[in-house]
Amino acid sequence: MQIKLTNTGKRYNREWIFRHVDYEFSSGKSYAITGPNGSGKSTLLQVIAGAVQHNEGKIEYNDIRSNIQHPASSIQYPVSNIDAYKYISIATPYLELIEEMTAIESLDFHATFKTLTKSIPEMLAEINLENAASKQIRYFSSGMKQRLKLAQAFFSNTPVLLLDEPTTNLDADGIALYHKLINKYAKEKLVIVSSNDKQEYSFCEEVILISNYK
Repeated sequence: MQIKLTNTGKRYNREWIFRHVDYEFSSGKSYAITGPNGSGKSTLLQVIAGAVQHNEGKIEYNDIRSNIQHPASSIQYPVSNIDAYKYISIATPYLELIEEMTAIESLDFHATFKTLTKSIPEMLAEINLENAASKQIRYFSSGMKQRLKLAQAFFSNTPVLLLDEPTTNLDADGIALYHKLINKYAKEKLVIVSSNDKQEYSFCEEVILISNYK
């Protein structure tokens, strides 16, 4: 998967959050968007996800596949912005879970939107929530909810993984789990992390300073 931003900008009323972003993101690589609180990191991530509409420039999504006749090369298949969500999974602190559902019900509901790469029992075991499988999410701690959000993102069969402050509400064991998921399941994906905490993006190959686009 390839995501290309050309002269992309976003404003709220008359205030520009960022402008003139020219950047190309590709599968198999990891990127960090950094900057202080309120600088626009999350807004840029939401624009990339297609959840928030940009005000200038453009965003292109391309499905990159191997060329059967020439394996060393690849072919680009443009993806419409309307269909881009099919290729993207996201975990954010502001992502709401349906608290009347149990963990099993929540993941089963999520599976109606995205194909999962593991069975639900396997997913819950990976994030150490198997003992809370039938518990309503309203009774989860904030850390348990964050683990469930990460599971939804990591185990969706999509080439793009977007993470906004991914260790929010996680304790030391949860942070270790996050890095385990990154190392085990994100190697082939296009990963973009929005964060000002280096432990969340230390593995990223490229770092984007949002302050460069003001």
